[in-house]
Amino acid sequence: MANSASGDSVVDRVVRVLEAFPEGVSSLPLGELADRAGLPLTSAHRLVSQLAGHRLLEQAPGGKVQLGLRLWELVNRNSPTLLLRQAALPFMDDIHQVLNQNVNLAVLQGDDVLFVERLSRRGSVANRAKVAGRMPVHISSAGIALMSGQPRTVQNAYLARFRDPTGRATADHVRLLLATASERGYAELAGVVDPETWGIAVPIEDRQRRTVAAIGVVVPLDEVRIHQLVPALRTAARGIGRQLGTPA
Repeated sequence: MANSASGDSVVDRVVRVLEAFPEGVSSLPLGELADRAGLPLTSAHRLVSQLAGHRLLEQAPGGKVQLGLRLWELVNRNSPTLLLRQAALPFMDDIHQVLNQNVNLAVLQGDDVLFVERLSRRGSVANRAKVAGRMPVHISSAGIALMSGQPRTVQNAYLARFRDPTGRATADHVRLLLATASERGYAELAGVVDPETWGIAVPIEDRQRRTVAAIGVVVPLDEVRIHQLVPALRTAARGIGRQLGTPA
């Protein structure tokens, strides 16, 4: 129910406050938080005090505000990605040990791919994927692998609204990428996010044959071994999928 002069609800304003923290920023001055959330300072102060009372936010030194540990606790305790991460980590670790390069686990969120786990180490190639970070579907091999496994209606709706802000990709180009990934059973993108890297990903299906995630690697362009990487990723995807859900 709306209960403010602007017509937004308390839930709307709470979400705006929580979303106001940009990636990589752990705390914000109250005034900046209010500006980023689009709220009057008095409203932001009241909401922050209430959320801090529930330990969802914390009032840090210097008048700053930061996300509370209880928010992290609740999300990690009840998140549907928890089972996925638990199932995937042993397989990701195996691939990581062999390749000594980046291994990613991702799920689909609208027109973006959301990375829920990543393994990397010093000496790995650059990897723009970050845990809890997003990328547009069409620039990530994980995104293409995920979208290629969705029902045709979902794909068509995505392509109908597709727009690349850079103007480099068209809906027809993305349609071809999805068709190729569907036919091959894996997606590959070279030099899209970083000119020196190659992304390869395969979809993960649950026991009901629904594509629910993707596991992928980011490797140097000069070290691509498709004939070795794809079978390893497929084996991992099958192992992860066997642990996800039960048949209806």
